[in-house]
Amino acid sequence: MISKIVLTLLVIAGAIVVVRQRKLDAQQGKPAARKDRRKAVDDSLRSDLRIGAYLFLILMVGVGAALYYYRWQDDHTVLTVNLLRENQAEPISFRVYKYQLNDRSFVTVDGRSITVASTERMEVIGLE
Repeated sequence: MISKIVLTLLVIAGAIVVVRQRKLDAQQGKPAARKDRRKAVDDSLRSDLRIGAYLFLILMVGVGAALYYYRWQDDHTVLTVNLLRENQAEPISFRVYKYQLNDRSFVTVDGRSITVASTERMEVIGLE
């Protein structure tokens, strides 16, 4: 997670450097090597690329938000966990969020932390 944040910050810093360099070049009045006719075509192409970049950015943010929402929704699915003990006829039932379910332990919806003993059998109802 930290590496993703660092990479994002590096990309942002690089973009800031490029934008500042372009502004300095424009302020210093560096001669343009293009003709007026090519400039109109380049401006049109630049405008199209900018629109494409914004559309791509909106698409990526939308897809990321949708994936995050579906993951959150799946993690917050409520499951029923039945603990079966050797000396009891009826199982003990608990309601558990999917993301709180581990191999031999879980945290119930109401916040109780349960650890399953090696003599107990855990049955999970609601997994697809």
